Amino acid sequence: MDLQTLTYIVVGATFVLYIGIAIWSRAHSTGDFYVAGKGVHPVANGMATGADWMSAASFISMAGLIAFLGYDGSVYLMGWTGGYVLLALLLAPYLRKYGKFTVPEFIGDRYYSKSARIVAVICLIFISFTYVAGQMRGVGIVFSRFLEVDILTGLLVGMGIVFIYAVLGGMKGITYTQVAQYCVLIFAYTVPAVFISIQLTGNALPQLGLGSTVSGSESVWLLERLDSVVQDLGFGAYTDGSKATIDVFCITLALMVGTAGLPHVIVRFFTVPKVSDARRSAGWALFFIALLYTTAPAVGAMARLNLIETIWPGGNSEETQPLAYEERPNWFRTWEETGLLGFEDKNGDGRIQYYNDANEQFSPVAESRGWEGNELTVDRDIMVLANPEIANLPNWVIALIAAGGIAAALSTAAGLLLVISSAVSHDLVKGIFKPDMSERGELLTGRIAAAVAIVIAGYLGYNPPGFVAQVVAFAFGLAAASLFPAIIMGIFSTRINREGAIAGMLTGLLFTFGYILYFKGIFITPLAENVPENWLFGISPEGIGVVGMLLNVIVATVVSKLTAPPPADIRDLVEDIRVPRGAAAAHGH
Repeated sequence: MDLQTLTYIVVGATFVLYIGIAIWSRAHSTGDFYVAGKGVHPVANGMATGADWMSAASFISMAGLIAFLGYDGSVYLMGWTGGYVLLALLLAPYLRKYGKFTVPEFIGDRYYSKSARIVAVICLIFISFTYVAGQMRGVGIVFSRFLEVDILTGLLVGMGIVFIYAVLGGMKGITYTQVAQYCVLIFAYTVPAVFISIQLTGNALPQLGLGSTVSGSESVWLLERLDSVVQDLGFGAYTDGSKATIDVFCITLALMVGTAGLPHVIVRFFTVPKVSDARRSAGWALFFIALLYTTAPAVGAMARLNLIETIWPGGNSEETQPLAYEERPNWFRTWEETGLLGFEDKNGDGRIQYYNDANEQFSPVAESRGWEGNELTVDRDIMVLANPEIANLPNWVIALIAAGGIAAALSTAAGLLLVISSAVSHDLVKGIFKPDMSERGELLTGRIAAAVAIVIAGYLGYNPPGFVAQVVAFAFGLAAASLFPAIIMGIFSTRINREGAIAGMLTGLLFTFGYILYFKGIFITPLAENVPENWLFGISPEGIGVVGMLLNVIVATVVSKLTAPPPADIRDLVEDIRVPRGAAAAHGH
């Protein structure tokens, strides 16, 4: 059976499964729509959280970034996994104990202010739409390659699927759909990794294969081989880092605290029956996430090695020539058709010169061979999807990874869109403008808001502002700078008041978003060249959320001290959230 037919069958089967689950678990009340009736088992919730968390950025883009960044790509692994530890310890049980539907609702109640709730909604929408842009780009990439349709058609199909199970099922439908999507994506991610690890190292576990010797050579380690081939082409050593220490620290911390401040992740812990289940859910989520995250470094390294050795079949030396363009393999031709892989024959020799033409030390070598610049352009986001094809794996494995990529992108997109929907219907319309709205009216408003959000998300996917993981990193920075400080101070400080919280959130959001716009130019032309020499304290836009977070905390603290303290009932509320039930009696209070 040919690849396209097999892909249609595998992807189509998963779509039938998702829609069937959505119909079976459709929402009948606002409780079902927002928090799945608070009846999800911790293991199922952990699995759904894993799917919600392991978005297109994790499945498609993270290993691609690691493939090209090498050691520098470790910030994504450290930040995204470390953030879950923060979430489990500092936020999940306390927010679940509070028991409200949404993050803006918690902020509005804790800071006794409708204005604070509105500001939280604004922050949430900024974060969620920035994040969802990356997910919808992932949907477009997968569809455009494996279903051989243009990106717009792929996006429309993806939007239709999300519309059915997000609008019909709400959080209840999304939760059980995400359980299925986790099973699909983890199987799709690990099976090709196992095949390729066996090919390159003879070791079936990719995690161990990364630290093994290359098959056929007992003395050459895989990473040593990779260092050698990339350096031969003028690239930096794969195992060396080029980022400044402060930037590595800030990106990692921004991703960590951004994780703990992401509304679509936090709301997951409102879906379990008890406070203790929130902690158990976080533990299970860490386990399910680790299965993919410990595999990603091996996938990235092996993909980079396979790519280079495909272009240089005999290795880069004076005795060998790079691959002739006319002899390029089928995977190269099919990815060219998507526009995500490109070749420009700059010296007219018909061969694919792939090297680092920005390396001044390598320039004399390139000139001596008659090269006039790098001729191969590879979009980082294709590496995981193209990896099985580069390694000549069976068609069923390639079809499987297509289904996994779509599952990863759609699962997170659905969670984000529901958060946007609930922010509009529950926090704005019901909470601010029409508090007497009936439950039926609120449910209808939530579904309309979800439909509108899906349309906007599709537009953002068609006009993406950058690489999937890069866009997602910006969302984490915005979450770290705006919502995280307000939530954490709201739980652990009785002194922060509404004026301080509002001023802090706005300061963190505006500073971080302005910095990203200034250097990255999301949807606009950047105002400054994005180079370390121009960055504030040497911190890149991906890590600037840490500075925004500090500004948020400072402004909130100063303003709170200059204004009236929170009312006594609010201080009692904070103490009640933080202290376990029965603790006071146990200590004789």
